[in-house]
Amino acid sequence: MLTPRPEVMDFLLTRRSRPGKTLVAPCPDREALTVLLTAAARVPDHGKLEPWRFVVLEGAALARVAASAAARTEAMGFAPERVAKTAMMFSSAPLIVAVVAAPRPTEKVPEGEQVLSAGAVCLGLVNAALASGWGANWLTGPLAVDAPFLKEALDITAPDFAAGFIVLGTETTPPPERPRPDVAALTRWVDL
Repeated sequence: MLTPRPEVMDFLLTRRSRPGKTLVAPCPDREALTVLLTAAARVPDHGKLEPWRFVVLEGAALARVAASAAARTEAMGFAPERVAKTAMMFSSAPLIVAVVAAPRPTEKVPEGEQVLSAGAVCLGLVNAALASGWGANWLTGPLAVDAPFLKEALDITAPDFAAGFIVLGTETTPPPERPRPDVAALTRWVDL
């Protein structure tokens, strides 16, 4: 049996993402972010395919991506307030890591399993950031899978897509607690 780590379990049982709109600078510098990315990459990855990669958005890149997001959501027919909200997700963020799901063609590991691995990277990055004292939030939305936006804004081409946009920064307001799942109602025990 492994050595119990009660402090880790306490962290996992009390962790809470921080709303992206409440995160401001400072944010992790490149050295600190590299440590967070290294931790995030320690996920189940059957076949050792590494079916994901990172695109770090900082500085002027965030404004450029925000403009692309506004133009694309407007072209998609979104309401003006949704266009503004989507653009603000990028323009107001101190730092965003796009976790790119990049499934590899292979007969050994189904594509769905590779996509789940990319999702695990997203949660791993959020948890690593929170454990390091940073605020973090995992965002997606329609642009995460929109080929024209991904190509123009991030130079990502299909079949790859954004498993998540992880916003990182300094928390300005502690988030309120929210209702949590009723694990007993979601669990079925099978012993035969």
